[in-house]
Parts: sequence; structure tokens; C-alpha cells
Amino acid sequence: MHKRQLLILAILIIPIFIGIGWLTTLFSVFHKEEKNQPVKLYYADNISLSHQLAIDEFNRLYAGKIEVVPVNLPFSKFSTNERKELLARSLRSKSEKLDIFAVDLIWVPRFAKWSEPLDSYFSIDEKKRLLKDALKSCVFEGTLVAMPMYLDIGLLYYRRDIIRKLPDADAIEKRLQESMTWEEMAHLRERLGYMNKPFYLFPAKDYEGLICNYLELAVGNDPKFLQSNTIQVTLPASRNALQMMVNFVKDGTTPPEVTDFDEFRCNTYMLDHNAVFLRSWEDLVQNFRTAYRDTAKLKYIVKVPMPHFKGKPSSSIFGGWDFMISKSSTKKAAAIEFIKFYQRESTQRMIFERMGYLPAIQSVYEDTAFAKTHTDIFFYRTILRHGFHRPALVDYTRVSDIISHFAHLAIKQQISVEQALARSDELIRSNEVLIK
Repeated sequence: MHKRQLLILAILIIPIFIGIGWLTTLFSVFHKEEKNQPVKLYYADNISLSHQLAIDEFNRLYAGKIEVVPVNLPFSKFSTNERKELLARSLRSKSEKLDIFAVDLIWVPRFAKWSEPLDSYFSIDEKKRLLKDALKSCVFEGTLVAMPMYLDIGLLYYRRDIIRKLPDADAIEKRLQESMTWEEMAHLRERLGYMNKPFYLFPAKDYEGLICNYLELAVGNDPKFLQSNTIQVTLPASRNALQMMVNFVKDGTTPPEVTDFDEFRCNTYMLDHNAVFLRSWEDLVQNFRTAYRDTAKLKYIVKVPMPHFKGKPSSSIFGGWDFMISKSSTKKAAAIEFIKFYQRESTQRMIFERMGYLPAIQSVYEDTAFAKTHTDIFFYRTILRHGFHRPALVDYTRVSDIISHFAHLAIKQQISVEQALARSDELIRSNEVLIK
């Protein structure tokens, strides 16, 4: 009887032990497979061709270890404010689908509170590799909270085939390469017979691009305009800048349609209507090689420094994009690897060659062998010396929205320059948010 009970017990227990062993083995296999899976790094940005090429190359090099998963926020679908709000919402909720993200360099102060401090991740030598002007936008209240991807800078473009119609074209082009005064540029309008045709274009839609134009004129008029790290709309330079933009449209130098134009539409209009001059960014030609129907015109587009006021230097505003890492991300080490990959010389060269984005590291500008086949690098190295940053303010967007709104109305001649600046000053001081 005793032996029979032991036999029955054995029959019952053995399958249990076998089952436990099987489950343990299965768990071990699954756990091993999970450990072998690459870390998925969610990266939010406007994923252009060059971005995707960089992502693909990184994923190839880090296959089985890290996989960058792009979260595309294209400019064609999301406005600047919509993109900022999407990022802010994800960061507030500590989303697991946002580890690393790109910000316009003027957004850094706003997103600093949600972002990982980066000083401990990068050595002094790694920071020294970067352009000082690129790194400047990444520091907020003494802490490194971002790392640069690439720079932009404001430029003047002209149609060489139109300028070549003048007998002294060589001398004119030499002056343009050095930076022509605004008065000299205006004089060319009559000489070229452009009194009733679009001559100079700048985007004047109610958005950040308008502020870039306004600040370039204000700083060009008074190089100390932003010395206090604020935009003081009551200063004479501010009034002169806005009045100048109003006058461009009022006297026909610039067509009134620009009040509806962002950079892309402004660039297109310049090509469509054979305007002579255009204020834009450095990636114009690269972008239009695939986006414009008559690419033959692009060979006549030449970039030069922005015009200057007599006795004062040319001034161009810095643009560009930086990386930030979510403070709540559990994949910070992987995010750091991706940033360091993006700041490699080979990657920085690739985005310059493919899309015209200005490298954020010094060595590309100092490489004489690279410069021989990419002569533009000499031009950019010079023009970056005359660049300036917008104020690093937590509420920069609020201030910018207010000024662009009233400046836009003034350029449309719906209110006076004095009214635009007075109302801007009043709202900025009140700390109210403009609802558009």
C-alpha cells in the first residue's frame, strides 16, 4: 500500500517538475532573445533625406545594439507652434516614445526643464571640437542641455544672369561678394529697369521668419541692439528696421504678396517671377534641385553676405537645430551615442554635401583638402563670423509671436509702424499671450 502511494505521488509530481523545468528553459530563451534585441531609440524630428541617411548609417553601424526609430514631424504637416506643442505634451507625459528630439536653437530655454543635463556626457575635448557659435545656443543658465546638429545663417541671393546685363557687372558682383550697402542695392533697381517688377524679396508672413528679417535690419542698424539679451521694440533701431520693411512693400521694391510668404513660397516666387534679390537660408539651392520645375535657373543663383548699412558691418542671424534628450528617457546612453555619431566629421560632411546644412564642428571648415572640392566652405567660414543669435529667453516664442503679429500688420499697411511697436511693447510688458 505504501509503495502504491509513493508511485502515485511520483506520477503526479514528476510532470510538475518537468513543467517547471520547461517553463524555466522557455523563460531563459525568451529572456536571452529580449537581451539580444537592440535598444529602440525614438527620435523626433523633421526627417529629411539627409536625416534618414544618417539614421540608416547609424543603424547599420550599431546593428543588434541600438536602433534609431524616427518619429517624423514634417514641416509640411506641422507648423512650428504645433511641433513645439507636440514635443511639450510628450515630455510632460514622460512618453516612452520620445527619447531624443530636435529643437530649433531658439527653443532650448523652453525645453530645458524637461531635458537631461549633458555636461557629464561630453569631455572638454569633445566640446572644443564644436563651433563656439553652435555650442552657445545649447547652454541655458550655465548648464549644457543640448548639443548642436547643424547651423543655418541668413544670406542674400541674387540672379547672376540678370546682374550680368549691366556693363559694370564685374564690379557689382565684386561689391556683392564683399557685402553691398542697402543704398547701393536700391540704386540697381532703376538701372536694371525693375521699377515695376519684383526686385527684392523677403518672407513677411506672421511667423518667426519675419522676426529674423526684422532683427537682421535692427542689428545691422545698431550692432548693440541685442546686447541686453532682450528685444527692445522702443529703440530707434527697431523702428528703422520695421519702417524699412514697410517701405520695401510700399514703394514696390518688394511685392505685397510677401505678407503671405514663408521661406519656401518666397524662394519659389523669386524664381517664378525673376526677382533679382532674395533673403533666405543657405539650403535654398539644395532644396530646390528636386522641388523646383525649372532647375536650369538654379545655376544663376548666387549667395552673398547680407547688405549692410554705411559704416556698419553686415549682420546675419543664426538659425539651426540642436539635439535634446528627454530627462525621463531610459535610453540616455544610446541617445548620447547617436549624438556623438551625428557630430562625427563624416556625418557632418554628409549633411553639408547632401542638403547644405552647415557643419557644427570646426574641423570641417579647417580641412583644406575638403575645401578644395567644396569651395563654399571658405564663404561660410567668413560669413559665420558676422552671425548673431536671437535672445535666449524662456518666453522667446511669446515675445516673437507678438512682434511678428503687429509687424505683419504694419507691412500690410493696416496699422502704422508706431502703432505696431507701441502695441507690441504693451503686450510684451503685460506678460499676456497673444491669441492669433
